[in-house]
Amino acid sequence: MELKIYKDKNEVAQQFSDYFAELVKGKSNFHVALSGGSTPKIVFDVLASDYGDKIDWREIHFYWGDERCVAPTDDDSNYKMTLEHLFSKIEIPETNIHRILGENDPISEAMRYANLLEINLDRVEGTPQFDLVILGMGDDGHTASIFPHEIELWNAKDHCVVATHPDSGQKRVSINGEVINKAKEVAFLVTGSGKAEKVTAILEKGESYETYPASLVNPNSGKLIWFLDEDAASGLN
Repeated sequence: MELKIYKDKNEVAQQFSDYFAELVKGKSNFHVALSGGSTPKIVFDVLASDYGDKIDWREIHFYWGDERCVAPTDDDSNYKMTLEHLFSKIEIPETNIHRILGENDPISEAMRYANLLEINLDRVEGTPQFDLVILGMGDDGHTASIFPHEIELWNAKDHCVVATHPDSGQKRVSINGEVINKAKEVAFLVTGSGKAEKVTAILEKGESYETYPASLVNPNSGKLIWFLDEDAASGLN
């Protein structure tokens, strides 16, 4: 595991974008699962402005680690956010964008998306393998859309699951823990003081840390990198 700590969320976004550009350089058919949230939004802006004409986007296929069960035009949609901040600003074939259809029946969509991953990605021991999975972490320690109250979904037999937000009740489609941990590389993007308590508990294996889904991210044979700002890392020794 690598731990990278930067001044603020803007520097995290810049450094991650540099890392991403280097990672995809010279690669063909690179498959990446995206995250929603405020930090990825800044990352997408940086990628579009700094690397829009420097990365061969034709070689990159985009997926999502999770999606809210809303229409693609809804402000809650992770796809909509990525479209506005990245896809609309770069030249990328539409066939390279593999969105979760949040407007569809959640159970049917989880099955469809799992099947899509099985078709499009190489499989390791029967599990689809991403080249890179980008993750965020909530104040409650959730990641993708695996929440503490449904932590059993992490080990679900299906590659994609239907999760329920603990407060709003909103349904979400998410990849499971096995797909996350089979990735060649996993990158956490975590910023803000609200995340400090859980970051410290997870990275220092504090009390009850295993009740936080983000603590279960441990790529089997891949690489794990945490990109943190100083606020999120403020509790670390």
